[in-house]
Amino acid sequence: MSPEISKNNVEANIRPDADQELVDIAEYVCHYQITSDEAIDTARNCLMDSLACVLIALQYPEAAKHLGPVIPGTIVPNGSKVPGTSFQLDPVKAAWDIGALVRWLDFNDTWLAAEWGHPSDNLGTILGLGDYLSRKAVAEGKQPLTMGDVLKYMIKAHEIQGVLALDNSFNRVGLDHVVLVKVASAAVAGQMLGLDKEQIIDTLSHAWVDGQSLRTYRHSPNTGSRKSWAAGDASSRAVRLAMMVEKGEMGLPSVLSAPQWGFYDVLFKGKQFSFQRPYGTYVMEQILFKISFPAEFHAQTAVECALHLHPHVKDRLSEISAIQLKTQESAIRIISKQGPLYNPADRDHCLQYMVAVALLHGELTAEHYEESIANNPEIDRLRELMSVEEDERYTKDYHDPDKRSIANAIQVFFQDGSSTEMIEVEYPIGHRRRRDEGIPVLEKKYHKALLTRFPKRKAQAIYDLCLDANQLSKTPVNEFMDMFVI
Repeated sequence: MSPEISKNNVEANIRPDADQELVDIAEYVCHYQITSDEAIDTARNCLMDSLACVLIALQYPEAAKHLGPVIPGTIVPNGSKVPGTSFQLDPVKAAWDIGALVRWLDFNDTWLAAEWGHPSDNLGTILGLGDYLSRKAVAEGKQPLTMGDVLKYMIKAHEIQGVLALDNSFNRVGLDHVVLVKVASAAVAGQMLGLDKEQIIDTLSHAWVDGQSLRTYRHSPNTGSRKSWAAGDASSRAVRLAMMVEKGEMGLPSVLSAPQWGFYDVLFKGKQFSFQRPYGTYVMEQILFKISFPAEFHAQTAVECALHLHPHVKDRLSEISAIQLKTQESAIRIISKQGPLYNPADRDHCLQYMVAVALLHGELTAEHYEESIANNPEIDRLRELMSVEEDERYTKDYHDPDKRSIANAIQVFFQDGSSTEMIEVEYPIGHRRRRDEGIPVLEKKYHKALLTRFPKRKAQAIYDLCLDANQLSKTPVNEFMDMFVI
Protein backbone atom coordinates (compact mmCIF):
# COMPACT_ATOMS: atom_id res chain seq x y z
CA MET A 1 0.00 0.00 0.00
CA SER A 2 1.38 3.41 -0.93
CA PRO A 3 2.30 5.47 2.16
CA GLU A 4 0.15 8.40 1.07
CA ILE A 5 -3.04 6.22 1.01
CA SER A 6 -4.84 5.67 4.31
CA LYS A 7 -6.48 2.45 5.47
CA ASN A 8 -9.79 3.75 4.15
CA ASN A 9 -8.36 4.17 0.64
CA VAL A 10 -8.48 7.94 0.98
CA GLU A 11 -5.50 10.01 -0.08
CA ALA A 12 -4.49 12.87 2.21
CA ASN A 13 -4.94 16.04 0.11
CA ILE A 14 -2.68 18.46 1.96
CA ARG A 15 -0.96 20.93 -0.35
CA PRO A 16 2.71 21.08 0.64
CA ASP A 17 5.16 23.95 0.65
CA ALA A 18 7.14 24.39 -2.54
CA ASP A 19 10.15 22.13 -3.01
CA GLN A 20 13.26 23.84 -1.63
CA GLU A 21 15.06 23.36 -4.94
CA LEU A 22 12.50 25.63 -6.62
CA VAL A 23 12.66 28.16 -3.81
CA ASP A 24 16.45 28.39 -3.99
CA ILE A 25 16.43 29.11 -7.72
CA ALA A 26 13.66 31.70 -7.37
CA GLU A 27 15.47 33.46 -4.52
CA TYR A 28 18.66 33.55 -6.56
CA VAL A 29 16.93 34.97 -9.62
CA CYS A 30 15.00 37.57 -7.66
CA HIS A 31 17.61 38.73 -5.15
CA TYR A 32 21.19 37.87 -6.13
CA GLN A 33 23.21 40.94 -7.12
CA ILE A 34 25.93 40.32 -9.71
CA THR A 35 29.15 42.13 -8.83
CA SER A 36 31.77 39.93 -10.50
CA ASP A 37 33.56 41.90 -13.21
CA GLU A 38 35.00 38.64 -14.54
CA ALA A 39 31.53 37.14 -14.94
CA ILE A 40 30.19 40.23 -16.72
CA ASP A 41 33.14 40.40 -19.11
CA THR A 42 32.95 36.68 -19.79
CA ALA A 43 29.23 37.08 -20.52
CA ARG A 44 30.09 39.77 -23.08
CA ASN A 45 32.50 37.36 -24.75
CA CYS A 46 29.85 34.66 -24.56
CA LEU A 47 27.38 36.96 -26.31
CA MET A 48 29.83 37.51 -29.19
CA ASP A 49 30.63 33.81 -29.40
CA SER A 50 26.95 32.83 -29.45
CA LEU A 51 26.04 35.39 -32.11
CA ALA A 52 28.94 34.11 -34.21
CA CYS A 53 27.37 30.66 -34.01
CA VAL A 54 24.01 32.11 -35.11
CA LEU A 55 25.47 33.83 -38.16
CA ILE A 56 27.55 30.84 -39.24
CA ALA A 57 24.56 28.49 -38.88
CA LEU A 58 22.49 30.67 -41.22
CA GLN A 59 24.68 29.46 -44.08
CA TYR A 60 23.22 25.96 -43.74
CA PRO A 61 19.86 25.25 -45.43
CA GLU A 62 19.00 22.54 -42.92
CA ALA A 63 19.06 25.19 -40.19
CA ALA A 64 17.46 28.00 -42.20
CA LYS A 65 14.46 25.88 -43.19
CA HIS A 66 13.18 25.93 -39.59
CA LEU A 67 13.20 29.71 -39.21
CA GLY A 68 10.40 32.25 -39.40
CA PRO A 69 6.77 32.41 -38.30
CA VAL A 70 4.73 29.25 -37.95
CA ILE A 71 2.29 30.73 -40.46
CA PRO A 72 4.39 32.18 -43.31
CA GLY A 73 4.10 35.92 -43.74
CA THR A 74 3.04 36.64 -40.17
CA ILE A 75 4.59 39.82 -38.73
CA VAL A 76 4.10 40.46 -35.02
CA PRO A 77 3.71 44.07 -33.81
CA ASN A 78 6.69 44.87 -31.55
CA GLY A 79 7.94 41.41 -32.42
CA SER A 80 11.40 40.04 -31.72
CA LYS A 81 14.04 40.07 -34.44
CA VAL A 82 16.08 37.00 -35.33
CA PRO A 83 19.72 38.05 -35.90
CA GLY A 84 20.89 37.79 -39.49
CA THR A 85 17.35 37.63 -40.89
CA SER A 86 14.38 39.93 -41.57
CA PHE A 87 11.97 37.96 -39.38
CA GLN A 88 9.90 39.74 -36.72
CA LEU A 89 8.31 37.07 -34.54
CA ASP A 90 6.44 36.51 -31.33
CA PRO A 91 8.91 35.92 -28.47
CA VAL A 92 8.09 32.21 -28.20
CA LYS A 93 9.03 31.44 -31.82
CA ALA A 94 11.92 33.93 -31.72
CA ALA A 95 13.38 32.05 -28.74
CA TRP A 96 13.08 28.82 -30.75
CA ASP A 97 14.84 30.28 -33.79
CA ILE A 98 17.65 32.00 -31.91
CA GLY A 99 18.22 29.03 -29.62
CA ALA A 100 18.33 26.60 -32.54
CA LEU A 101 20.82 28.77 -34.44
CA VAL A 102 23.11 29.17 -31.43
CA ARG A 103 23.29 25.38 -31.08
CA TRP A 104 23.03 24.19 -34.68
CA LEU A 105 26.71 23.59 -35.46
CA ASP A 106 27.77 22.43 -31.98
CA PHE A 107 30.05 25.48 -31.84
CA ASN A 108 28.76 27.35 -28.76
CA ASP A 109 29.96 27.26 -25.18
CA THR A 110 29.97 24.13 -23.03
CA TRP A 111 29.66 23.05 -19.41
CA LEU A 112 31.04 19.68 -18.35
CA ALA A 113 30.17 18.04 -15.03
CA ALA A 114 28.02 15.09 -13.94
CA GLU A 115 25.70 16.46 -16.64
CA TRP A 116 26.85 18.15 -19.82
CA GLY A 117 25.28 21.05 -21.61
CA HIS A 118 25.60 24.37 -23.36
CA PRO A 119 24.42 27.27 -21.19
CA SER A 120 24.38 29.81 -24.03
CA ASP A 121 21.39 27.80 -25.29
CA ASN A 122 19.45 30.06 -22.91
CA LEU A 123 20.26 33.06 -25.10
CA GLY A 124 17.25 32.17 -27.25
CA THR A 125 14.98 33.04 -24.33
CA ILE A 126 16.95 36.07 -23.21
CA LEU A 127 17.27 37.79 -26.60
CA GLY A 128 13.89 36.65 -27.94
CA LEU A 129 11.91 37.77 -24.91
CA GLY A 130 14.19 40.72 -24.15
CA ASP A 131 13.76 42.20 -27.63
CA TYR A 132 9.96 41.90 -27.47
CA LEU A 133 9.76 43.43 -23.98
CA SER A 134 12.02 46.29 -25.03
CA ARG A 135 10.00 47.12 -28.14
CA LYS A 136 6.79 46.91 -26.13
CA ALA A 137 8.25 49.22 -23.48
CA VAL A 138 9.33 51.80 -26.06
CA ALA A 139 5.86 51.69 -27.65
CA GLU A 140 4.36 52.41 -24.22
CA GLY A 141 6.78 55.24 -23.48
CA LYS A 142 8.79 53.21 -20.97
CA GLN A 143 12.47 52.34 -20.69
CA PRO A 144 13.67 49.28 -22.64
CA LEU A 145 15.99 46.64 -21.30
CA THR A 146 19.67 47.20 -21.99
CA MET A 147 22.37 44.84 -23.12
CA GLY A 148 23.82 45.19 -19.62
CA ASP A 149 20.61 43.56 -18.39
CA VAL A 150 21.05 40.83 -21.00
CA LEU A 151 24.55 40.03 -19.73
CA LYS A 152 23.24 39.66 -16.17
CA TYR A 153 20.38 37.43 -17.29
CA MET A 154 22.94 35.33 -19.15
CA ILE A 155 25.04 34.95 -15.99
CA LYS A 156 22.02 33.79 -13.98
CA ALA A 157 20.85 31.34 -16.65
CA HIS A 158 24.38 29.92 -16.95
CA GLU A 159 24.57 29.55 -13.18
CA ILE A 160 21.25 27.75 -12.75
CA GLN A 161 21.93 25.28 -15.55
CA GLY A 162 25.54 24.71 -14.53
CA VAL A 163 25.06 24.31 -10.77
CA LEU A 164 22.23 21.84 -11.30
CA ALA A 165 24.56 19.90 -13.60
CA LEU A 166 27.53 19.68 -11.22
CA ASP A 167 26.38 16.64 -9.23
CA ASN A 168 23.24 15.50 -11.03
CA SER A 169 23.53 13.27 -14.09
CA PHE A 170 20.40 13.37 -16.21
CA ASN A 171 22.09 11.44 -19.01
CA ARG A 172 22.47 8.39 -16.75
CA VAL A 173 18.68 8.12 -16.49
CA GLY A 174 18.30 8.69 -20.23
CA LEU A 175 17.20 12.33 -20.10
CA ASP A 176 18.70 15.05 -22.25
CA HIS A 177 20.43 18.08 -20.77
CA VAL A 178 17.98 20.48 -22.44
CA VAL A 179 15.73 19.97 -19.41
CA LEU A 180 18.18 22.28 -17.65
CA VAL A 181 17.89 24.84 -20.45
CA LYS A 182 14.14 24.85 -19.94
CA VAL A 183 14.47 25.26 -16.18
CA ALA A 184 17.13 27.99 -16.32
CA SER A 185 15.35 29.86 -19.11
CA ALA A 186 12.01 29.62 -17.31
CA ALA A 187 13.48 31.19 -14.18
CA VAL A 188 15.11 34.04 -16.06
CA ALA A 189 12.06 34.57 -18.30
CA GLY A 190 9.99 34.95 -15.16
CA GLN A 191 12.28 37.66 -13.85
CA MET A 192 12.29 39.43 -17.22
CA LEU A 193 8.49 39.48 -17.19
CA GLY A 194 8.49 41.00 -13.71
CA LEU A 195 7.06 37.95 -11.94
CA ASP A 196 7.46 37.77 -8.17
CA LYS A 197 9.19 34.98 -6.30
CA GLU A 198 6.07 32.84 -5.92
CA GLN A 199 5.25 33.16 -9.60
CA ILE A 200 8.78 32.17 -10.57
CA ILE A 201 8.43 29.10 -8.34
CA ASP A 202 5.22 28.28 -10.21
CA THR A 203 6.98 28.75 -13.56
CA LEU A 204 9.81 26.45 -12.49
CA SER A 205 7.32 23.79 -11.42
CA HIS A 206 5.87 23.72 -14.93
CA ALA A 207 9.33 23.39 -16.45
CA TRP A 208 10.01 20.32 -14.31
CA VAL A 209 6.59 18.70 -14.78
CA ASP A 210 6.79 18.81 -18.58
CA GLY A 211 7.60 15.61 -20.40
CA GLN A 212 11.38 15.76 -20.78
CA SER A 213 13.44 14.98 -23.87
CA LEU A 214 15.11 11.60 -24.17
CA ARG A 215 18.76 11.55 -25.24
CA THR A 216 17.88 9.23 -28.13
CA TYR A 217 18.74 11.83 -30.76
CA ARG A 218 22.28 12.28 -29.42
CA HIS A 219 23.33 8.65 -29.48
CA SER A 220 24.01 5.86 -31.89
CA PRO A 221 22.11 4.59 -33.82
CA ASN A 222 19.63 7.53 -33.79
CA THR A 223 21.94 10.54 -33.75
CA GLY A 224 20.37 13.26 -35.84
CA SER A 225 19.55 16.90 -36.39
CA ARG A 226 17.06 17.12 -33.53
CA LYS A 227 20.05 17.60 -31.25
CA SER A 228 20.66 20.87 -33.11
CA TRP A 229 17.22 22.33 -32.35
CA ALA A 230 16.32 20.64 -29.07
CA ALA A 231 17.69 23.50 -26.99
CA GLY A 232 15.83 26.08 -29.04
CA ASP A 233 12.68 24.08 -28.41
CA ALA A 234 13.41 24.07 -24.66
CA SER A 235 14.10 27.80 -24.46
CA SER A 236 10.93 28.49 -26.44
CA ARG A 237 8.89 26.37 -24.06
CA ALA A 238 10.34 28.28 -21.13
CA VAL A 239 9.05 31.59 -22.52
CA ARG A 240 5.61 30.09 -23.08
CA LEU A 241 5.39 28.72 -19.53
CA ALA A 242 6.50 32.00 -17.94
CA MET A 243 3.92 33.93 -19.98
CA MET A 244 1.21 31.49 -18.89
CA VAL A 245 2.09 32.03 -15.23
CA GLU A 246 2.09 35.78 -15.85
CA LYS A 247 -1.58 35.36 -16.77
CA GLY A 248 -2.34 33.54 -13.52
CA GLU A 249 -1.65 29.86 -14.19
CA MET A 250 -1.18 27.98 -10.90
CA GLY A 251 1.93 25.98 -10.06
CA LEU A 252 2.67 22.54 -8.64
CA PRO A 253 4.63 23.02 -5.40
CA SER A 254 5.92 19.46 -4.90
CA VAL A 255 6.64 18.75 -8.57
CA LEU A 256 10.00 17.22 -7.67
CA SER A 257 9.29 15.45 -4.39
CA ALA A 258 5.69 14.24 -4.67
CA PRO A 259 5.64 10.48 -3.88
CA GLN A 260 4.97 8.31 -6.93
CA TRP A 261 4.04 11.24 -9.22
CA GLY A 262 6.94 13.66 -8.78
CA PHE A 263 10.02 14.10 -10.97
CA TYR A 264 12.30 12.26 -8.54
CA ASP A 265 10.19 9.11 -8.41
CA VAL A 266 9.09 9.08 -12.04
CA LEU A 267 12.26 10.16 -13.86
CA PHE A 268 15.22 10.25 -11.45
CA LYS A 269 15.10 6.77 -9.93
CA GLY A 270 13.93 8.13 -6.58
CA LYS A 271 17.07 10.18 -6.00
CA GLN A 272 17.00 13.81 -4.94
CA PHE A 273 19.28 16.43 -6.45
CA SER A 274 22.52 17.16 -4.66
CA PHE A 275 24.46 20.41 -4.84
CA GLN A 276 28.16 21.28 -4.64
CA ARG A 277 27.73 25.00 -4.18
CA PRO A 278 25.15 27.80 -3.90
CA TYR A 279 24.16 29.87 -6.93
CA GLY A 280 26.49 32.76 -7.72
CA THR A 281 28.65 33.53 -10.76
CA TYR A 282 30.87 30.42 -10.81
CA VAL A 283 29.58 28.90 -14.04
CA MET A 284 30.00 31.93 -16.28
CA GLU A 285 33.50 32.50 -14.90
CA GLN A 286 34.44 28.87 -15.63
CA ILE A 287 32.61 28.42 -18.95
CA LEU A 288 34.32 26.61 -21.81
CA PHE A 289 34.33 28.22 -25.26
CA LYS A 290 34.55 26.36 -28.57
CA ILE A 291 36.55 28.88 -30.51
CA SER A 292 38.88 27.01 -32.85
CA PHE A 293 36.65 24.31 -34.30
CA PRO A 294 33.09 22.98 -34.02
CA ALA A 295 33.61 19.71 -32.20
CA GLU A 296 31.78 18.10 -29.30
CA PHE A 297 33.69 19.41 -26.30
CA HIS A 298 35.03 16.12 -25.00
CA ALA A 299 36.95 15.93 -28.28
CA GLN A 300 38.29 19.49 -28.36
CA THR A 301 41.72 18.64 -26.97
CA ALA A 302 41.86 15.47 -29.08
CA VAL A 303 41.42 17.56 -32.21
CA GLU A 304 44.10 19.94 -30.95
CA CYS A 305 46.45 16.96 -30.51
CA ALA A 306 45.64 15.75 -34.03
CA LEU A 307 46.31 19.18 -35.52
CA HIS A 308 49.68 19.19 -33.79
CA LEU A 309 50.42 15.77 -35.33
CA HIS A 310 49.19 16.63 -38.83
CA PRO A 311 52.55 17.93 -40.15
CA HIS A 312 54.26 14.77 -38.90
CA VAL A 313 51.81 12.31 -40.50
CA LYS A 314 50.38 14.03 -43.60
CA ASP A 315 53.07 12.55 -45.87
CA ARG A 316 52.95 9.13 -44.21
CA LEU A 317 49.22 8.44 -44.00
CA SER A 318 49.50 5.16 -45.94
CA GLU A 319 52.20 3.96 -43.52
CA ILE A 320 50.10 4.33 -40.36
CA SER A 321 49.52 1.03 -38.59
CA ALA A 322 47.73 2.20 -35.42
CA ILE A 323 46.48 5.33 -33.69
CA GLN A 324 46.17 5.31 -29.90
CA LEU A 325 43.76 7.71 -28.18
CA LYS A 326 43.65 8.25 -24.42
CA THR A 327 40.65 10.13 -23.07
CA GLN A 328 38.19 10.63 -20.22
CA GLU A 329 35.35 8.25 -19.35
CA SER A 330 32.68 10.71 -20.51
CA ALA A 331 34.13 10.89 -24.00
CA ILE A 332 34.12 7.11 -24.27
CA ARG A 333 30.51 6.98 -23.15
CA ILE A 334 29.09 9.52 -25.57
CA ILE A 335 31.31 10.06 -28.64
CA SER A 336 33.40 6.92 -29.19
CA LYS A 337 31.82 5.18 -32.22
CA GLN A 338 32.52 2.52 -34.79
CA GLY A 339 30.60 1.79 -37.97
CA PRO A 340 28.75 4.01 -40.45
CA LEU A 341 28.04 7.67 -39.70
CA TYR A 342 24.83 8.79 -41.34
CA ASN A 343 24.68 12.59 -41.13
CA PRO A 344 26.61 15.67 -39.93
CA ALA A 345 25.10 15.39 -36.46
CA ASP A 346 26.38 11.81 -36.25
CA ARG A 347 29.87 12.84 -37.35
CA ASP A 348 30.32 15.77 -34.96
CA HIS A 349 29.59 13.34 -32.13
CA CYS A 350 32.21 10.80 -33.19
CA LEU A 351 35.62 11.16 -31.54
CA GLN A 352 37.34 9.01 -34.16
CA TYR A 353 35.86 10.94 -37.09
CA MET A 354 36.96 14.32 -35.73
CA VAL A 355 40.49 13.08 -35.05
CA ALA A 356 40.74 11.46 -38.49
CA VAL A 357 39.69 14.66 -40.27
CA ALA A 358 42.18 16.74 -38.27
CA LEU A 359 45.02 14.31 -38.99
CA LEU A 360 44.11 14.19 -42.67
CA HIS A 361 43.30 17.84 -43.41
CA GLY A 362 45.07 19.80 -40.69
CA GLU A 363 41.83 21.60 -39.81
CA LEU A 364 38.26 20.90 -38.71
CA THR A 365 35.36 23.12 -39.80
CA ALA A 366 31.60 22.64 -40.05
CA GLU A 367 32.05 21.80 -43.73
CA HIS A 368 34.08 18.73 -42.79
CA TYR A 369 30.91 17.07 -41.45
CA GLU A 370 29.13 17.31 -44.80
CA GLU A 371 28.83 14.42 -47.30
CA SER A 372 31.29 15.89 -49.79
CA ILE A 373 34.15 15.39 -47.35
CA ALA A 374 32.78 12.51 -45.28
CA ASN A 375 32.70 10.32 -48.41
CA ASN A 376 36.50 10.22 -48.47
CA PRO A 377 37.36 6.56 -47.68
CA GLU A 378 40.63 7.64 -46.06
CA ILE A 379 38.66 9.00 -43.09
CA ASP A 380 37.07 5.63 -42.38
CA ARG A 381 40.40 3.86 -42.88
CA LEU A 382 41.99 6.04 -40.21
CA ARG A 383 39.02 5.50 -37.88
CA GLU A 384 39.48 1.74 -38.14
CA LEU A 385 43.10 2.07 -37.02
CA MET A 386 42.15 3.83 -33.79
CA SER A 387 41.98 2.35 -30.31
CA VAL A 388 40.41 4.36 -27.50
CA GLU A 389 41.13 3.83 -23.83
CA GLU A 390 40.35 5.67 -20.62
CA ASP A 391 43.09 7.39 -18.66
CA GLU A 392 41.86 7.38 -15.06
CA ARG A 393 43.76 10.56 -14.27
CA TYR A 394 41.97 12.35 -17.09
CA THR A 395 38.63 11.22 -15.66
CA LYS A 396 39.61 12.31 -12.15
CA ASP A 397 40.82 15.75 -13.27
CA TYR A 398 37.71 16.17 -15.40
CA HIS A 399 35.58 16.08 -12.24
CA ASP A 400 38.01 18.08 -10.06
CA PRO A 401 36.32 21.50 -9.47
CA ASP A 402 39.73 23.19 -9.24
CA LYS A 403 40.94 21.74 -12.56
CA ARG A 404 37.92 20.92 -14.75
CA SER A 405 40.30 19.61 -17.41
CA ILE A 406 39.13 17.86 -20.59
CA ALA A 407 42.30 15.97 -21.45
CA ASN A 408 43.10 13.84 -24.48
CA ALA A 409 46.30 12.34 -25.86
CA ILE A 410 47.16 10.80 -29.23
CA GLN A 411 50.09 8.78 -30.54
CA VAL A 412 50.47 7.52 -34.12
CA PHE A 413 52.37 4.33 -34.97
CA PHE A 414 53.85 3.41 -38.37
CA GLN A 415 54.40 0.11 -40.14
CA ASP A 416 58.20 0.36 -39.85
CA GLY A 417 57.95 0.31 -36.04
CA SER A 418 58.47 4.04 -35.58
CA SER A 419 55.95 6.38 -33.97
CA THR A 420 55.24 9.99 -33.22
CA GLU A 421 55.56 11.26 -29.68
CA MET A 422 52.49 11.02 -27.47
CA ILE A 423 50.82 14.45 -27.75
CA GLU A 424 48.76 15.42 -24.71
CA VAL A 425 46.53 18.46 -24.24
CA GLU A 426 44.76 18.82 -20.89
CA TYR A 427 43.01 22.18 -21.26
CA PRO A 428 41.39 23.34 -24.51
CA ILE A 429 41.96 26.86 -25.77
CA GLY A 430 38.46 27.82 -24.63
CA HIS A 431 39.22 26.96 -20.99
CA ARG A 432 39.42 29.57 -18.24
CA ARG A 433 43.12 28.72 -17.79
CA ARG A 434 43.78 29.81 -21.38
CA ARG A 435 41.63 32.98 -21.52
CA ASP A 436 44.51 35.27 -22.55
CA GLU A 437 45.23 32.99 -25.48
CA GLY A 438 41.62 32.20 -26.28
CA ILE A 439 39.75 35.53 -26.25
CA PRO A 440 41.59 37.00 -29.27
CA VAL A 441 40.66 33.85 -31.19
CA LEU A 442 37.05 34.22 -30.03
CA GLU A 443 36.98 37.83 -31.22
CA LYS A 444 38.36 36.75 -34.59
CA LYS A 445 35.67 34.06 -34.83
CA TYR A 446 33.00 36.74 -34.20
CA HIS A 447 34.39 39.23 -36.70
CA LYS A 448 34.69 36.58 -39.39
CA ALA A 449 31.11 35.45 -38.73
CA LEU A 450 29.78 39.01 -39.01
CA LEU A 451 31.36 39.30 -42.45
CA THR A 452 29.43 36.25 -43.66
CA ARG A 453 26.18 38.19 -43.28
CA PHE A 454 26.83 41.93 -43.35
CA PRO A 455 28.73 44.48 -45.45
CA LYS A 456 32.16 45.30 -44.11
CA ARG A 457 31.22 48.69 -42.65
CA LYS A 458 28.17 47.35 -40.80
CA ALA A 459 30.04 44.30 -39.55
CA GLN A 460 32.78 46.54 -38.19
CA ALA A 461 30.26 48.78 -36.40
CA ILE A 462 28.67 45.80 -34.63
CA TYR A 463 32.07 44.38 -33.77
CA ASP A 464 33.35 47.69 -32.36
CA LEU A 465 30.26 48.09 -30.19
CA CYS A 466 30.64 44.60 -28.71
CA LEU A 467 34.31 45.27 -27.88
CA ASP A 468 33.33 48.47 -26.04
CA ALA A 469 32.01 46.98 -22.80
CA ASN A 470 30.72 50.27 -21.41
CA GLN A 471 28.86 51.34 -24.56
CA LEU A 472 27.44 47.86 -25.14
CA SER A 473 26.08 47.74 -21.60
CA LYS A 474 24.10 50.95 -22.15
CA THR A 475 22.67 49.97 -25.54
CA PRO A 476 18.91 49.20 -25.55
CA VAL A 477 18.20 45.60 -26.52
CA ASN A 478 15.90 46.59 -29.38
CA GLU A 479 18.54 48.89 -30.87
CA PHE A 480 21.16 46.17 -30.61
CA MET A 481 18.92 43.63 -32.30
CA ASP A 482 18.07 46.11 -35.07
CA MET A 483 21.74 46.15 -36.00
CA PHE A 484 21.45 42.48 -37.03
CA VAL A 485 18.47 42.86 -39.37
CA ILE A 486 19.11 41.93 -42.98
